[in-house]
Amino acid sequence: MVRAIQKDDKKRKIVTSTPKKAYGTPPSLGAGTPGSIKKRKSLGLKRRSKIKSPEQQKTPDIVAKKKRRFRPGTVALMEIRHFQKSGTLLLPRLPFSRVVREIMGDLGCNYRIQALALMALQEASEHFVVTLLELANLCAIHAKRVTVYPKDIRLARRIRGN
Repeated sequence: MVRAIQKDDKKRKIVTSTPKKAYGTPPSLGAGTPGSIKKRKSLGLKRRSKIKSPEQQKTPDIVAKKKRRFRPGTVALMEIRHFQKSGTLLLPRLPFSRVVREIMGDLGCNYRIQALALMALQEASEHFVVTLLELANLCAIHAKRVTVYPKDIRLARRIRGN
């Protein structure tokens, strides 16, 4: 069976080469029956024109770039280098000051603290934690592990004498 496509201004029709039946036939015949007229369903998609309007020519096509994916451990090493270069404090000031004031409030007296003294406490506490974690990391490496466990931190504190 040969099919020919005929174009209308409004709708497309597929017409088969077999003759149509008489007027008495129902308008909706089965899909596989010869002699039926089928209307194509449009998907609602319009064809894109190759000629762009001036507004579309001004805006460049934005292509979503694939996010760069580093190998495991690379980002950690980059962060270590970044934080070692910077001289800023790692902990936010306000939460640290809240903890210090809470501890001072637990002592009973109503103490006040200068901003410079608070900064000195923060630097000393960050230095303590960083060196403790460095030693714990060395203990983990000595045990042929990569992950730092609590037992590494306990061993590092015991060796330091804290």
